[in-house]
Amino acid sequence: MDIAVFSTKPYDREFLTQANVAAGSPHTLVFHEAALHPQSAILATGCQAVCAFVNDELNDLVLESLHRQGVHLIALRSAGFNNVDLTAANRLGIHIARVPNYSPAAVAEHSVALMLTLNRHIHRAYLRVREANFSLEGLLGFDMQQRTVGIIGTGKIGTHLARILRGFDCKLLAFDPIQNPVCLELGVQYVPLDTLYAQSQIISLHCPLTPETRHMINAAAFEKMQPGVMLINTSRGAVIDTHAAVAALKTGHIGALGLDVYEEEGDLFFENLSEHVLQDDVFARLLTFPNVLITGHQAFFTREAMLAISRTTLDNVSQFAATGKAHYEVSIEKLA
Repeated sequence: MDIAVFSTKPYDREFLTQANVAAGSPHTLVFHEAALHPQSAILATGCQAVCAFVNDELNDLVLESLHRQGVHLIALRSAGFNNVDLTAANRLGIHIARVPNYSPAAVAEHSVALMLTLNRHIHRAYLRVREANFSLEGLLGFDMQQRTVGIIGTGKIGTHLARILRGFDCKLLAFDPIQNPVCLELGVQYVPLDTLYAQSQIISLHCPLTPETRHMINAAAFEKMQPGVMLINTSRGAVIDTHAAVAALKTGHIGALGLDVYEEEGDLFFENLSEHVLQDDVFARLLTFPNVLITGHQAFFTREAMLAISRTTLDNVSQFAATGKAHYEVSIEKLA
């Protein structure tokens, strides 16, 4: 099939081309640096499939345009699909496929990296030492051993995080509508969300973005958390109400905040904006806090994950071309 690949970076070209060649080059990949939005959708002309990323727009307007051009499949090179209007896709007969599992270890390990960096102030110490400042003032951390960590969402990533934190001898609490037997074997204790808020010194988010989880971490949630709590988010930005987070940082209720995602990241992440003035005042405010650490949606970004994403994405397309149905389709009926 001919595939229009949007939001392309050099690493996307490298890994997708590599996966296509390894499979015998069954597809023609047409790479576009532009993100997918109503104005750029025309670039998919002549292609039967579109490959999109997390911040590409797949709303009703874009899907209508793609449908008119003969696109039958959207192959997401991501696990999340909150950027897709599934109702419109279903109405238009456009199939949506995703990559449900690529490397849970990558995201879980990045979550721990954020925890350790914030706890031991490694980001601040690094800058100090480069300026020959070897003072330890303000760098005091705590032992991870015996700390209570709350994990919200115990799918594959949350479960892998539990395995890692078990090695630190942390006490693990979890909230998820479905209890994972692997987590139970690891000694994770499932508790109501309010209990997790109240008892956890560290909270790590690993839930999908749905109408129910949007701004789940809001002002009311922060009030239920311990003063000085560390909050880590490597899931989706809009799970946290950023305005409420800024307010909690200003009062000191949040002791440390580690973000790999941001609810308005679409105009920021994956681009080099170093020569520009940031237009997002809320994001700029976050950057002023010494106890906030932000990475640009890179938790997934390991060689192993990129290989898995590329292979699964093209496998979805190949399966669709052969049978009319991809391996990992998002079904609106199952979500209803």
